[in-house]
Amino acid sequence: MRDGGRLTAAIEVLTEIETRHFPVRMALKRWGESARYAGSKDRAFVSGLALDALRRKRSLGWMMGDDSARGVVLGVLAHDWAWPAERIAEAVGEEHGPGALTEVELERIAAPRPIAEAPAAVAGDYADWLEPFLTRALGDGRTAEMAALSQRAPVDLRVNLLKTDVPRGAKAVAAIGAEPAGVLDAAFRIAAPQAADRTPSVEAVPAFSKGWFEVQDLGSQIAAATAGPIKGKQVLDFCAGGGGKTLALAAAMGNSGQIYAHDSDARRLADTIRRAQRAGVRNLQIRSPIEGEPLKGLEGKLDLVFVDAPCTGSGTWRRHPDAKWRLSPDQLAKRQIEQDAVLADAADFVKVGGRLIYVTCSLLVEENEDRVAAFIERHPGFAATPVTLDGVQEHITAQGYLRLTPKSAGTDGFFAAVLERKS
Repeated sequence: MRDGGRLTAAIEVLTEIETRHFPVRMALKRWGESARYAGSKDRAFVSGLALDALRRKRSLGWMMGDDSARGVVLGVLAHDWAWPAERIAEAVGEEHGPGALTEVELERIAAPRPIAEAPAAVAGDYADWLEPFLTRALGDGRTAEMAALSQRAPVDLRVNLLKTDVPRGAKAVAAIGAEPAGVLDAAFRIAAPQAADRTPSVEAVPAFSKGWFEVQDLGSQIAAATAGPIKGKQVLDFCAGGGGKTLALAAAMGNSGQIYAHDSDARRLADTIRRAQRAGVRNLQIRSPIEGEPLKGLEGKLDLVFVDAPCTGSGTWRRHPDAKWRLSPDQLAKRQIEQDAVLADAADFVKVGGRLIYVTCSLLVEENEDRVAAFIERHPGFAATPVTLDGVQEHITAQGYLRLTPKSAGTDGFFAAVLERKS
């Protein structure tokens, strides 16, 4: 495909997302199925362009004076990808391109509207209704924080210490451009790709098939590390999902003690089983809801219950930019109800002297501090204890909670609170 056809495809994908409310992955899949002629580079280009447009659709629409799919795509090319006006004009005017540039478009490519004059929600690329929530969470720095959340994300890796050590793992991932990510010795990072480039194929590395490393955002790795020393302990990952944090916890346990993986949706646990086998985890029990009473007998017996709670995912909008435009006030309210319920359920399995760790990938106080406060009020036997982890002191709040953001920590947005059962 030539550039003109690629631009037209990206505009069509974005239009389908807007008009039919499809998730971006589904819209891209539908386009790919109808464009059998498109090669892997074409698909990477269209995907990258569509995702970048979704990351910054309000700010780029403002700069171009046109928030349509076409206007935002032109904004990406001119003001994100730094294409010269001549290249843009040539591409849109090709046979399968989206059509020649107008005089207004040429003007906005050369002289965009100043983003400094835009409202905070436009400059920060979020919906207007989120303004009070983000102001509460991020204060006057919300525009800068949200701008960081609108950039491409790196690919982070965790060397699996059950299968190898850090030096050998570092050598293996260096082949795909990964370098130490900081904070945690086993964390490595591949920088976010430029423009239409693709990230290296992680799964093609032989060491990945051997289970030497996993793909896991540094923020997620740090959240799991708040568990501290857990070798020989009894641990429950209450909302295990695909198993990313389960595997991180298992690695920290060194195949000692026992780790249980549970999720309310049995289908999510299928990946956990497969990934655990590849990672060499030998102390894992899957407790599936299919069993009827999967956690019976564990009440009040566990040293650690880890709750990666269902949330809005607002901290992951770099990777899932379409999700921020689909989020609604009703969905936020529903998530808070679910979070209260999952915390209450998980608390039953913590023994006296044990810990409950509450984690979300959300930026919002309503899903984080508020939920912890509500839980403690209803469960006076639990008390918050400060997160203690080397290298993250600057990300510990006055209340002792962990709060990570793309701007402050270079990770996805994460929150973690450690709650100890006193009685």
